[in-house]
Amino acid sequence: MAAEIPMPEPAVPRKPFSSFKVISYDIYGTLIDWESGIIDQLQPLVSRIPTDSPFATCRDSRAGEGRVKLAEKFNEIEAQVQAEHPTMRYSQVLREAYLRLGPALGVKDGDLDGEARRFGDSVGSWPAFPDTVDACRRLAKHYKLIPVSNVDRESFSQTLAGPLAGVDFFRVYTAQDIGSYKPDLRNFEYLLSHAKEDAGVERDEILHVAQSIFHDHVPAKKMGMSSVWINRKGAGMGSAGGIAGVHERGEVGYGWRYASLGELADEVEKQRAQE
Repeated sequence: MAAEIPMPEPAVPRKPFSSFKVISYDIYGTLIDWESGIIDQLQPLVSRIPTDSPFATCRDSRAGEGRVKLAEKFNEIEAQVQAEHPTMRYSQVLREAYLRLGPALGVKDGDLDGEARRFGDSVGSWPAFPDTVDACRRLAKHYKLIPVSNVDRESFSQTLAGPLAGVDFFRVYTAQDIGSYKPDLRNFEYLLSHAKEDAGVERDEILHVAQSIFHDHVPAKKMGMSSVWINRKGAGMGSAGGIAGVHERGEVGYGWRYASLGELADEVEKQRAQE
């Protein structure tokens, strides 16, 4: 269980949250329930998994082992597509991942092309976590909020107009802007250079907040950045290689861990009230 994993040695010494001026966010998985959105959109494919497939348990993918197994497989294929095509728009990455996932699950029938197009266009329908909007509004009172997201600008605009409507972001840096996908260190180099230019902040004034171990916390340690793990319960995406193994190998160095963004906002407000 992730909750039983000891905290890692912080890559950067912990300090009061008031020391930071910018929160850089992962969006999909941290603010947006990326996993539920994707699992829901995969149901037409999942319903056709053959009973003799090694992924037959994924037919029951709404919860439990089947959900985690499907999420991990999708995450693996999506990461492959992003590594092979770092400048591909995220909507097209999703379509290509869908087309590869079908055969990997043993599905060969149906309108895979049509389903893949609809899947690629579904980003704006993925829901926010219940705590997200309120927590962002509270945090925005103290920090400039800058998403660093593995999507294209059009997909992100749909999310901003939908589930994240009313959240005030200072800047938005997308994979389309950068030309690569996290965990590529170029995404974090872009964050550091542009946050300095746009917000006048240095590395030690940025707090990176993310759910994904693979996409965010492993590279954040390499970059020597302070980070917070939002350890969403039951998440199967963003944990390539196994969460326990990553911790045991010392690949992460986040300084704080909370079960939700709301818990982080609570702690920030608590610290501020005591200062």
